[in-house]
Amino acid sequence: MGAFLVRRRRLVMVLALLATLAMAALAAGTVNALSLARFEAPGSESDRAGAELAERFHTGSVDLILLVTAVDGTVDDPAVAAAGRELTRRVGAFEGVAEAASYWTRGNPATLRDEKGTRALVVARIPGDANVVRSRILPALVPEVTRGNEVISVRSGGGEEVFRQTVPQARQDFLRAEMIIFPLVFVLLWAYSRRVLGALLPIMVGVFAMVATLALLRGVLLFTDVSTFALNITLAMGLALGIDYSLFVMARFREEVRHGRSHHDAVVTAVARAGRTVLFSGMTVAASLAVLLALPFDFLRSFAYAGIAVVVGGVVGAVVVLPAVLAAVGARVIPRHDRGERAVGFWHAVAGRVMRRPVLYGGAATLVLLLLGSPFLGLNFGVADDRILPPSAPARQTQEIIRAEFPAEETDALQVVSTGPSTGPVAVVAGYAAALSRLEGVAQVDSAAGSYVRGSRVGDGDPARFRGGEGTWLSVVPTAAQMEGDPIELVSRVRAAPAPFEVLVGGYTAELADYRASIVDRLPLLIGLMFAVTFVVLFLMTGSVLIPLKATVLNLLSMAVMFGAIVWVYQEGNLSGLLGFTPTGSIDPSIPILMFCVAYGLSMDYEVFLISRIREEYARSGDTVAAVATGLQRGAPLITAAGAILALSFAVYATAGVVFVQMLGVGMAVAILVDSTIIRAVMVPAFMRLAGAANWWAPRPLRRLHTALTRPRPRSDASRAARGSDAAPPDPTASRPMPRAADEPRRSPTGRT
Repeated sequence: MGAFLVRRRRLVMVLALLATLAMAALAAGTVNALSLARFEAPGSESDRAGAELAERFHTGSVDLILLVTAVDGTVDDPAVAAAGRELTRRVGAFEGVAEAASYWTRGNPATLRDEKGTRALVVARIPGDANVVRSRILPALVPEVTRGNEVISVRSGGGEEVFRQTVPQARQDFLRAEMIIFPLVFVLLWAYSRRVLGALLPIMVGVFAMVATLALLRGVLLFTDVSTFALNITLAMGLALGIDYSLFVMARFREEVRHGRSHHDAVVTAVARAGRTVLFSGMTVAASLAVLLALPFDFLRSFAYAGIAVVVGGVVGAVVVLPAVLAAVGARVIPRHDRGERAVGFWHAVAGRVMRRPVLYGGAATLVLLLLGSPFLGLNFGVADDRILPPSAPARQTQEIIRAEFPAEETDALQVVSTGPSTGPVAVVAGYAAALSRLEGVAQVDSAAGSYVRGSRVGDGDPARFRGGEGTWLSVVPTAAQMEGDPIELVSRVRAAPAPFEVLVGGYTAELADYRASIVDRLPLLIGLMFAVTFVVLFLMTGSVLIPLKATVLNLLSMAVMFGAIVWVYQEGNLSGLLGFTPTGSIDPSIPILMFCVAYGLSMDYEVFLISRIREEYARSGDTVAAVATGLQRGAPLITAAGAILALSFAVYATAGVVFVQMLGVGMAVAILVDSTIIRAVMVPAFMRLAGAANWWAPRPLRRLHTALTRPRPRSDASRAARGSDAAPPDPTASRPMPRAADEPRRSPTGRT
């Protein structure tokens, strides 16, 4: 393949340019075709409860909240009440709104008014998928109903409005970060390669990967929905993998040139050696993200589609397009004053020192990693709320007022829905409502039999609202303190309470609880699949059983440090003032799972890079200790440089306003730094020294399988003749010298120009 790319370099570059233009045309429509997704678990109890409510009672959870403030007086003043009822009527009449209610239309309940009496709520239900609600209805509705007048002022909030404002904020955060990252990465790459073209080519491969990803996602969109947040992972990972893979191919090219090969022969060897490593690395990263397809959540599946597409774009750019460019202009990526590489240098000395005392250094490094990862033991999965937005976001400001000044969270009420045809006498419903109102964290229970607080009836019922045929439903309103503390616990209490008839518990909080439970329940499957597929890929690359197991253990250590940092910062609130976020005491499980898959794949990326060099040296010398020292000397500078560049790139996302984006940037930066330093420089040499010859062991059946799968199959003379001049010999490094390019300097056998 390398020989073909050298011979047909101009054709490949022209085809790559045409393909890029075609993919850009396809990619142009991808962004607008991406979908918005909700945190919901299809088929869960809350999902079935929502369907029952909509079908039998024509109601459901609140999607939009309007916070109405009296300019003068209280919300009970006649003028304010009239303005509030008129606002409620306008909201209910708006196209797409199924129902609207307010403090003034529900009999002035205390749960819809603040403690001072100057503010009250209007609530609305807007059925439809997230795209319709957030992209069409709310952008038209919110400006229309928040204008206010001389009597009242109006602010918007609610779950759908919060996430509607999250998407453009997150996109703005990523685009701002990319504006910083591109020049920063260029400067760092120039400092590493000491040539302008050497800095530009990895960035160009990263851009190629981004464009290819968006084009491939356009095809995926023909069959399924893809979340708009997948665009963010495209931007982040496209540049990351483009730099990683390009640096590895270019480093091998420069190394072969220093050893005296012509530029064209150096390209052939780089494709044969580094290209193979990039392919295995890409398979590992893609496999790590592909396991998200095992989860029944469109939000997380979207990252699998985007991640696999990014890998395809990065591998093609680095193994196909980049070698053709190097064959044409390779002399321009070689530093003018190349100092060459030292057979025995800093990293060789580090490896030697570690391998002389592997237990001491390996044990000390393990203790440090476990200490850094120890906060992970206190991980508390929770649910996302408005505090994922920056304090300046209007929807968050509205929710902050409701949280601070309202005694209960009417808008987050749990809905207890009967599933049978009959619930019996009204007294049965009354007893059940009274029992639920006594539960800790419940402010009030509204039902067809009346409203109840702490077991006592405090208001009349509303049969028209809570009855549907012979069925009924109850609204369990949580206290503000319960929602501030652990809202999921309240869902468990309500579901555990004895019911006189069959019920389903739904509502926004129940939906989040079911979503969290569904993800947590599938974590063992997710992790097992990830370990299995990466084990297979690394076994195919190395033929060893122990090395994939070692890679898994070391990657888990770096993942522990990453999650330890996330818990210490975002759950416990350390550095919250510096980073500008509000800690909630818990972490939504979606983003950590995504971070685990991405970070695990990138960590395996560096594992593949380093092990490929060590294995190559071991195949040459048969000495594991020497192979580790030499492999580290040749691979660690590249891994450290790439890791530093990527860590700084991800660290830029710490400036984001959306907490999810911040968390992704900080966590990935920590994982990459730990993996490219402590893991690769200390843990790998120590482990491989202790394992010795066992590093390369595999049971005899697996050895035979590996040999059968990876052994080159020699072609017959007849088949080679039939294929013509494009057939390359089995050993690409032994092929005849390629014709010298016009811009390639002549070299003596010693490599001197």
